[in-house]
Amino acid sequence: MTLHFAAARPAASPRYLFRALAVRIAARAANDNGDGESHDEMLRASLKHFAEFGLAAAAEARDKARTAHFAGHRDDYRHWLAICRTLDRRMAVALSANLARRGQRKT
Repeated sequence: MTLHFAAARPAASPRYLFRALAVRIAARAANDNGDGESHDEMLRASLKHFAEFGLAAAAEARDKARTAHFAGHRDDYRHWLAICRTLDRRMAVALSANLARRGQRKT
């Protein structure tokens, strides 16, 4: 004969607690995505870039940022680095750190 254990359900089960907490959390929600219009423009540019290159979009943006950096085009470098950062933050941090180390070596 098999034994089955059926625990008693307390009145405040997790299902009921979740509903109560969800209402409180939703009331505190805030937009912390960025600083407004400039963030929206960068997000739009990043999504367009992703639509064109798919999963390789972050690597493509990194390569374009690296090319712009070595060509001396600072504005283009910042633009592509921001797109890379939007798509893959770690890749962008690694790129900027790598370029900073190269710059220190040359001086």
